[in-house]
Amino acid sequence: MAAAHGLTVSGARPSLTRYIAALWGRRHFVTAYATARMHATYSTARLGQLWHLATPLLNAAVYYFIFGVVMNASHNVPDYVPFLLTGIFVWDFIGSSVNAGTRAIHGNLGLVRALHFPRASLPLSTVIQLFQQLLVTMGTLVVLLLALGQTPGPSWLLAFPTLLLTAVFCAGCALVMARIGSKSPDVSQLMPFVLRTWMYSSGVMWSIDKVLKRDDLPHWVALALKANPAAVYIDLMRFSLIDSFTARSLPHHVWPLAIGWALLAGVGGFLYFWKAEEEYGRG
Repeated sequence: MAAAHGLTVSGARPSLTRYIAALWGRRHFVTAYATARMHATYSTARLGQLWHLATPLLNAAVYYFIFGVVMNASHNVPDYVPFLLTGIFVWDFIGSSVNAGTRAIHGNLGLVRALHFPRASLPLSTVIQLFQQLLVTMGTLVVLLLALGQTPGPSWLLAFPTLLLTAVFCAGCALVMARIGSKSPDVSQLMPFVLRTWMYSSGVMWSIDKVLKRDDLPHWVALALKANPAAVYIDLMRFSLIDSFTARSLPHHVWPLAIGWALLAGVGGFLYFWKAEEEYGRG
């Protein structure tokens, strides 16, 4: 009877082209929703939006004391403070995007069940929100680097494609985690441990190049450290902004890996999320 009367399944997954078109049609909602969430964050705190800047700076101070002073990770790492600051600012965006993606669908079930819209809007809006915050903090990072004696040069322009590739990678990761988190909400409880391990293996506070020079390092560990996407994007940002992080210290595989990870996560994550579109908010 449904076929005879031209009825379709409510909430059925549209074709990929129609889904992309619908998502593009909601672009103003996505950006407005992201902006509203950014302004709502820390709205009840006395310092308000200043916490967007204070949080990574406080993390940098803690990590500098623990790793730079106590554990002496700054040994033979020139410009260690700019090295550390750049790593923390980039990692904060990556880690926050992945973590927020796990709650993008499950944390908005009321909205998902009440309205019909492309569900990808929710994880993408979280990444846009965090990217807006990153742009603000990057301005602070530039000021700090200038104060620490870094000299602006042509390589600073490479920060823009690096930010773009990082954002595409984070969007794909958020889409993947949004689908996983919609079915297994407990994943959000595991993410702090996963992200902490990922951060420590990404060279945020220490130099991966120094570790790779060790002869006793297993081959698979060396490959994992070299191919680590977070480390790749952090290395590119350091190469863009830090004087002592020259092309000689940048592995030749970094740019191909950065583009490859962005395409794999961005395209693969979007397709993975789209295939479960009709399942979100049910059960």
